[in-house]
Amino acid sequence: MNSAVPTPPNGGTAFTLPDLGEGLTEAEIVRWHVAVGDRVEADQVVAEVETAKAVVDVPCPHAGVVEALHGEPGDVIAVGSPLTTIAGADAPHEQHRTEERAGSGNVLVGYGTGGAKRRRRNRIRPVHVVPQANGAARSAGAPRVLSPIVRRLAKQHAVDLSSVDGSGPGGVILRRDVEAARVPEPPVTEPSGETRVPLRGLRGAVADKLTRSRREIPDASTWVDVDATLLLEARDVLKPRGIGLLALLARFCVAGLRRFPELNASVDADRNEIVQHSRIGLGFAAQTPRGLVVPVVRDAHEMTTAQLAEAISQRTEQAREGELGPKHLTGGTFTLNNYGVFGVDGSTPIINHPEAAILGVGRIVDKPWAFQGELALRKVTQLSLTFDHRVCDGGTAGGFLRYLADCVENPVTALADL
Repeated sequence: MNSAVPTPPNGGTAFTLPDLGEGLTEAEIVRWHVAVGDRVEADQVVAEVETAKAVVDVPCPHAGVVEALHGEPGDVIAVGSPLTTIAGADAPHEQHRTEERAGSGNVLVGYGTGGAKRRRRNRIRPVHVVPQANGAARSAGAPRVLSPIVRRLAKQHAVDLSSVDGSGPGGVILRRDVEAARVPEPPVTEPSGETRVPLRGLRGAVADKLTRSRREIPDASTWVDVDATLLLEARDVLKPRGIGLLALLARFCVAGLRRFPELNASVDADRNEIVQHSRIGLGFAAQTPRGLVVPVVRDAHEMTTAQLAEAISQRTEQAREGELGPKHLTGGTFTLNNYGVFGVDGSTPIINHPEAAILGVGRIVDKPWAFQGELALRKVTQLSLTFDHRVCDGGTAGGFLRYLADCVENPVTALADL
């Protein structure tokens, strides 16, 4: 994405719809938080938009006066298209310039080419809302106050919108309302016995991202079995502080990336360069009612273990509620995937493009293990690292994985050095 800010003919500065992450290419305007003539500060939220994943607030990095709003509620605009024009705009906030230089390449506040098109959809028309006896709100007229995206979702899942209470501004029915109201769809089987499920919405976005990863990244995998008995003991000791297993693994990943910075990287194919990032954006795979998402803890290298645990807990809850904003869906430089929660021992996870590596963790189970010269029953798990072979060779990847294995087997010693 071009980092130059397009300048409209009238001299104002165009703020374009940022890259919202996870392969999303467009969003629908739900409502504006500003009007033409309003004075805005840097990082002030100017609009609320809806993507295939969630309703998110969009902050503008410029301070100035709103000169134009490029769209109305109901409009679907592409990433990189002008969203607002700010007159007398200051330079973008330093935080955003930093985020453009580091991270996954998905810019939090992106500045597009300006050539993207805006597609017109039916506008959301305000209707009078009257209270019901049970305290719920229903519209007094038709059509309902709904976005086209929500209408399509309701039609797809056969949800009767007249029975849905909207949780959005003014009673607007949002995606989460439809998803909460829908019932599981019965399988549709063709005469041949085949069942076909369209790749669209979140599932389609995930499919596109994974396909791109396999198409562009020459990946390789390596794995090791480790004794996690002492790790579980450390978790039990730290549990009162809110520190769980995932937070400890995250702590070890961050430390490992500091020792092996080759894996905290991405490949700039256009310039034929490896980009080693100075900051660590730790992503972790999270299964939600909407599907798989990868929330990101930015600047994980600056956090204590307790802070990491708190951030992971917050992102997990936001993911489940569909409330992750662009800031928490972009900027990842490495991903941690604990697929052991699904009861499996091992996997070769697909790299979260454009990152360079992903760590997978299997379930922890009792296994016979050679311990202090004797055979004992220990808590054993498997660590699996998939890495981009362009950024490093097997020696570096093996060194990183062996470091993590040592941390798992001797967590107290490892934590003393962090």
